[in-house]
Amino acid sequence: MTSREREAVVVCTGENMNAGISILEMETGEELMRIPTCASPPHGLVCLREQYLVASQIQKHHRSYAGGAIFIWALNKSQVLHRSYPIEPIGPISCTKNGFYLIGGAPSGNIYLWEVSSGRLLKIWAAHHASLSCLTFSSDDSLLISGSDDGVVFVWSMICLLDMADSQSTGSSTSIHSWSDHDTSITDLVSTSGGSSPMLISSSRDGTCKVRNLVSGSLLLNFTFSSPITAIALDPGEQMLYSGCMDGRICISELDIGLEDNPTVFSEDQMTVLRGHKGSIAALSISMSGLYLVSASNDCTACVWDVASSKVIRNFIYKKGPITNIVVIPLSLLSLKEGYRSLSRLRVSLLDKGPHPSNAFEGSISLLQTYCTLEDKEVSVARFRSTDSLNEQILDLEQRRTPEAVQMRVETMVEQRLWAAAMTKQLTTMNKHLQSRLLDLAQGRLLDDSNSTTRKRKFTDPTEHIK
Repeated sequence: MTSREREAVVVCTGENMNAGISILEMETGEELMRIPTCASPPHGLVCLREQYLVASQIQKHHRSYAGGAIFIWALNKSQVLHRSYPIEPIGPISCTKNGFYLIGGAPSGNIYLWEVSSGRLLKIWAAHHASLSCLTFSSDDSLLISGSDDGVVFVWSMICLLDMADSQSTGSSTSIHSWSDHDTSITDLVSTSGGSSPMLISSSRDGTCKVRNLVSGSLLLNFTFSSPITAIALDPGEQMLYSGCMDGRICISELDIGLEDNPTVFSEDQMTVLRGHKGSIAALSISMSGLYLVSASNDCTACVWDVASSKVIRNFIYKKGPITNIVVIPLSLLSLKEGYRSLSRLRVSLLDKGPHPSNAFEGSISLLQTYCTLEDKEVSVARFRSTDSLNEQILDLEQRRTPEAVQMRVETMVEQRLWAAAMTKQLTTMNKHLQSRLLDLAQGRLLDDSNSTTRKRKFTDPTEHIK
């Protein structure tokens, strides 16, 4: 590894709170920093905008309260920044790439949506009938994907979720897609960018990985294995899929996408297999360079694999317990000076325990387009509203005439424009797909009507009757 490629591995266990979080240098295995208090379930640890670590906590280690717990740390500090206690236990969590929103899934099947800067609980909805097992976002943050222990996967529109959060913080929501063709628990979800055809890969304990088109919902590939799949990862080029098995193997397969009408089925006989663990694979992560694969197992070991040679180049023994989560971060994030970091520091707040009253969010939902109605005889003009808390922070800095105010104002405008562009692109793609489907249905209806008319004419043809 060169100095430009140096990265760190963040690992944690769910064994006990004293195990905490360890940040290890990938090249040497040296422990660079240790966070003393954490016990996180699978998919319960995320890096928020390369500035914070966020982890949900296993309930059995917190007998002093009935609900859940989510802890937040600054990436270069071991002291807890915020301890938040939702009304029920939270298992898997995920965040948008811009760091604006945090999602948490509960054993009850509920999903919680928080705004990070203000800590407001924007929405709770009954998403699944079984416990949530994993959550992820699409590459442009426009879609939320959730999986549960009953093998069901749902796809939700963030535009719709945030729009409904403006009027009601609890209730139900309608998904864009739903699939129930996995027989048992969903163990991992990975989405691709894919341009106009983004894909979703889901793995399950039923020994399958399914690749679907996120826009049309059609099944593209189906990988079958002899062992339950417990974790998956995708290389940065989105060409190779790594599937971790319960028997400790890691299978490598190529994403060779065929026609949507004829999904391809692959068995593990056609795959390269990596062997380096004795226990079930708990987590997989690819380095940002794509040169290394990091795997963790229930046997308390973690391996760093050279992707080109498929060989282990580093082996860690984690004595604190079975590893449940792995996150790869740039090593440079741990050594950034506080002054430089504060220029682009994302504000985080204590997360709300429960929902606010229905009118609590009036005028404060972030990054939603609002339109003047024609009934008010005003021109329909789109605009964006940032959160009250973020505006207050910027105004405070502007009053003190600090250079950070200009930096934050520019970054906020850029984030808003990127979000708007992503939402527009997603809606345009979905609209094109719907138009294509409607055209196909119309053509099919015309063809059926034409065939029906032809058959009717043949039946009533007097010439045929005379013959």
